[in-house]
Amino acid sequence: MPNSVTPTHCPYCALQCGMNLTPAPDGTVEVSERADFPVNRGALCGKGRTAPAVLSSRVRLTSPLVRSGGTLVPASWDEALDRIAEGLSRTRTEHGPDACGVFGGGGLTNEKAYTLGKFARVVLGTSQIDYNGRFCMSSAAAGGMKAFGLDRGLPFPLEDIPKSGCVILVGSNLAETMPPSLRFFTELKENGGTLIVVDPRRTKTAEQADLHLMPRPGTDLALALGLLHLVVAEGRTDEAYIGERTVGWEDARAAAMAHWPEYVERITGVPVPQLRETVRMFCEPESAMVLTARGPEQQSKGTDTVSAWINLCLATGRAGRPYSGYGCLTGQGNGQGGREHGQKADQLPGYRKLDDPAARAHVAEVWGVDPDSLPGPGRSAYELLDALGSDIKSLLLMGSNPVVSAPRAAHIEERIKSLDFLAVCDVVLSETAALADVVLPVTQWAEETGTTTNLEGRVLLRRQAITPPDGIRSDLDVLHGLADRLGVEKGFPTDSEEVFEELRRASAGGPADYSGITYRRLAEENGVFWPCPTPGKDVPAGDHDVHPGTPRLFLERFAHPDGRARFVPVSHRAIAEEPDAEYPVLLTTGRVVAQYQSGAQTRRVDELNAAAPGPFVELHPRLAERLGAAEGDPVAVVSRRGRAVAPARITLGIRPDTVFMPFHWYGEGRANTLTNPALDPTSRMPEFKACAVRLETVER
Repeated sequence: MPNSVTPTHCPYCALQCGMNLTPAPDGTVEVSERADFPVNRGALCGKGRTAPAVLSSRVRLTSPLVRSGGTLVPASWDEALDRIAEGLSRTRTEHGPDACGVFGGGGLTNEKAYTLGKFARVVLGTSQIDYNGRFCMSSAAAGGMKAFGLDRGLPFPLEDIPKSGCVILVGSNLAETMPPSLRFFTELKENGGTLIVVDPRRTKTAEQADLHLMPRPGTDLALALGLLHLVVAEGRTDEAYIGERTVGWEDARAAAMAHWPEYVERITGVPVPQLRETVRMFCEPESAMVLTARGPEQQSKGTDTVSAWINLCLATGRAGRPYSGYGCLTGQGNGQGGREHGQKADQLPGYRKLDDPAARAHVAEVWGVDPDSLPGPGRSAYELLDALGSDIKSLLLMGSNPVVSAPRAAHIEERIKSLDFLAVCDVVLSETAALADVVLPVTQWAEETGTTTNLEGRVLLRRQAITPPDGIRSDLDVLHGLADRLGVEKGFPTDSEEVFEELRRASAGGPADYSGITYRRLAEENGVFWPCPTPGKDVPAGDHDVHPGTPRLFLERFAHPDGRARFVPVSHRAIAEEPDAEYPVLLTTGRVVAQYQSGAQTRRVDELNAAAPGPFVELHPRLAERLGAAEGDPVAVVSRRGRAVAPARITLGIRPDTVFMPFHWYGEGRANTLTNPALDPTSRMPEFKACAVRLETVER
């Protein structure tokens, strides 16, 4: 590649911040500001600035590895691909296609996610495919689909936030998880708007708030219902809007009225005066928003919790209007696009439902297969992982590290070890890859071209800036090679633009319609918001002037057939595992600014490790005193699923009945050893955010 500046995007979170990459003479890559991209205007967090460090051969995989005599040893690509094809083929022959599992990731490009779903259903014929995005935003997706008839993380651009009158930010520490986005909330306050943060911890984000509510973990549903009760009681509903643009209000109102303020205070710990102040701040301006993240969503009642917050928006006329609405702050880099194009257990490309005959017929025609040959919906992510070694004998895994990221992680590690065959595609030897029979080294963000879809629904072109090292292939190459070996010679191209052209046709007419988007258009613009349809069946590659994209959804109508939003009546219920005499404390988990997700990549960057070298247990001074623990003392956190040990970090910024652990690390400090896999009945999201634990001192 020429030694020139390449405009592209960060490989980490769903902001997909713009950056420029320039190859340096010494073989490294330099990151520089790209001020033209509106999401970050050149600002980058430490992870983005240091992202090129993972391109180094010092930390990345450089050769295929196969297991020989219990050890992973270098091998040729042909040998590695042959081994994978043989393992998958043997499983299909001996146990049937559903004994083959496929597990993807929210960091895969749209092209990879699309091809992985197609590979599972066309080549393997398996229904057993899901991805780690199920752990991130599936409850918000389910709630959005129920209420609005369509799920897109944010139905408006981030640039609308500063123009709103009030924002309630629920369960998001974006000052650490998405630092460049904090400026939108700073501008909100500069413009006279107010920020309310809901979090059981006094995070860096909460420090910016005009009002900080500290509910007990797992009680966000009761909190939202209590606020709606007050909205009704104080006569703050927008009756004209409710009558014109919604259905189902009577049942939702009746459910909310059972959650009077004093009752909600007892459940949540949030004082009644703060509840009343929240309602005043939210209802008095002409516009307001509610934005949720993993806090309320990663619960066994996450979908109902999202529905309750949406009901608050609908009752006050704060959805489908300028600078108002409900939105989800999607976490993973392509968490949005990753769930739109087929690597989710129940979906086909274009956000089509797998059990919809018309959707099956459309996609089957694009793929050139019989609709009846497509398998039905399979297991959700945790259920798939829990079935490894029993119903599922072989697993192909791309772009995920469930040994660290899955709930009840020690159990999932044992399930992975019980497989007959495991193949992993990754850029580094993650803890999960270290257990594989075959590991394939694949290209990274700066070494390949592909599209991602950020949290706004903005489809972006991530451009190749450097040539990958010898011996490294793309995930598309891998799937092409495996399909060929398994008897499907056509339909799995290795060129990302060719894949995207097929994705356009497959998504055409679906809820997430990308058919009006082309690489040419993405190269000329700062992304295009879906839906972006093109009329007619044929979508010419050069035609990019048909539709402007849709930055703002629902301004005229919602996506249900009658154009109206749905209230969903919900009521408070307890978390799956309440504290008791044996496990009297609540554990909640989350992230720190210098690490990302399972840490597979960021833990290989010296600068980030210096800032966040390892796990910790955050606890209130009163709890530390009862335990007899001082700052830095090792503390054991014990749940019904296992035990984790990490140094104490004592702070007034957390509830006395709660402890917090970040989940980026493996080993004795692995937070997800403790977490509860209790699943939301609709989204199948595990309850990462609340489980019962006890604390013990540790002798060292």
